[in-house]
Amino acid sequence: MTSVSVSADLSAAPDVWLPIPPEEIEELPEGPRYLYWNGDGYPDDPARCGFYVVPYMKGPEVAVRPLAEMSRVRVVQTLTAGVDHVAPAVDRLPSGTLLCNARGVHDTSTSELALTLILASLRAVPEFVRAQEREVWLPDVHPALADRTVLILGYGAIGSAVEDRLVPFEVSSVLRVARKERSSPRGPVHGLDALPGLLPRADVVVVCTPLTEQTRHLVDADFLARMKDGALLVNVARGGVVDTEALLAEQSGDPDRWPRGRLRAALDVTDPEPLPSGHPLWRAPGVLITPHVGGPSSAFLPRARRMVRAQLWRWVSGEPLEYTVARAG
Repeated sequence: MTSVSVSADLSAAPDVWLPIPPEEIEELPEGPRYLYWNGDGYPDDPARCGFYVVPYMKGPEVAVRPLAEMSRVRVVQTLTAGVDHVAPAVDRLPSGTLLCNARGVHDTSTSELALTLILASLRAVPEFVRAQEREVWLPDVHPALADRTVLILGYGAIGSAVEDRLVPFEVSSVLRVARKERSSPRGPVHGLDALPGLLPRADVVVVCTPLTEQTRHLVDADFLARMKDGALLVNVARGGVVDTEALLAEQSGDPDRWPRGRLRAALDVTDPEPLPSGHPLWRAPGVLITPHVGGPSSAFLPRARRMVRAQLWRWVSGEPLEYTVARAG
């Protein structure tokens, strides 16, 4: 479900809680009272809130904290594409309350990081950085992205944006995989049932799928074993999609034959997260880790403002909201 209407009861002057100061969002619709809340003390009685925009990057505890007291809330709007940090609370919301995600807000930033991780991993940039720290000149030949086959697992808005950015790099082909088989303007999108047969063909696998009960540990030991020797796994989705223990076992399985690991991996997200000091994933051979920075870049805020403003105009006008992923009751 992507477009559902829930009208604002403006006669009761509902509050809108925003994690962005309202004066920083131009042309908000008149009617509601806009209050800034980003995870500290409540700005007013949560029971008056009709439209709740979840604080960004504050964790699940902060995200759901006021919901038990939001007896009049009609819309819960995240600023993330994934809603796993809020979804467990949906059944406790007033009947009819919509949960909307931020589809489109992170496409630019996350797909840009996906390309960064691919290129850095293939061209051994982390090794060069370490060599520079030792003042060692380290010439070698490394794989290019050109002429590679890339599999995108989770072909939604972010997955499509990743393909947009792959095209100029002269990849040989792109394999698209989503929950269900369908067509796209660029070609066929395979269903998950086709994944076992597609994995051995891919030089690079980019994980963009949301974290759900169906996708948790989707990238397991069998998945990894089907990847070709030397292939690169990139995860810009959620850490829980990848079975960390299976990845560690794969990377340390035969150190004599694969001193750098049989696979390469570039992970913007991990399980657990944040990755604690001393965790073996930090030093796993062939693994590049960034600290969940796919979304938070200079591209985030202007797109988040536009999305929130558009959603509020729809709500106040009684028009169907976009990006609806769940409905309470």
